[in-house]
Amino acid sequence: MMQVKELVLDNCRSNEGKIEGLTDQFEELEFLSTINVGLTTVAHLPKLNKLKKLELSDNRISGGLEVLAAKCPNLTHLNLSGNKIKDLSTIEPLKELGSLKSLDLFNCEVTNLNEYRDNVFKLLPQLTYLDGYDKDDKEAPDSDAEVYAEGLDDDEDDEDDVDEEEYDEDAAPGDEEEEEGEEDEEENEEEEEEDLSGEEEEEEDLNDREVDDEDDEEEERGQKRKRDLDEEGEEDEDD
Repeated sequence: MMQVKELVLDNCRSNEGKIEGLTDQFEELEFLSTINVGLTTVAHLPKLNKLKKLELSDNRISGGLEVLAAKCPNLTHLNLSGNKIKDLSTIEPLKELGSLKSLDLFNCEVTNLNEYRDNVFKLLPQLTYLDGYDKDDKEAPDSDAEVYAEGLDDDEDDEDDVDEEEYDEDAAPGDEEEEEGEEDEEENEEEEEEDLSGEEEEEEDLNDREVDDEDDEEEERGQKRKRDLDEEGEEDEDD
């Protein structure tokens, strides 16, 4: 118990503002989360000298924050989002927390006040970030979130690389098949052309033969006529 540095008690039930088992024996505790546990006050928190981050979101706290300076003097991050804090005087005691750098008051009525941000930064000059942004509206860096986001980006890049590799591998045989198909088509076209040319040559040969046959027939007919004329001439001479 004495070596625990992080403790999350979200959604547990508190008893009259007390959380059973949470004692000052957690002397090494650096992060404590008590979101939505029904707290109405922080008066019963144990003394936690090494605590740096305290999550008190979604409770019913409306005041009594002056005890935090005594119980958690080294706080750097305090989240009071979703509590019943209505005016600046309620958070004024937080100026005693000299190390406090980040304060969250989302969904508290105090955020509806005119010039809310400017007034909080004036009231708590040690603050760097209010509701996740600094005085110049620059977002607070979240190292854990950035690391997580970078991890996601790396995973996506790896997936993209795998997809590209798989696509290339799949595409390669397809390209080869297309090339082979084109070669086969070209060969078929060449064969068809050869067949056509062969058929044309055969037709030409047939035509030539038919012409030759006709010439032969005409020649034979001519010779026959000549013989007939010669025979008629001989008969006339005999008469």
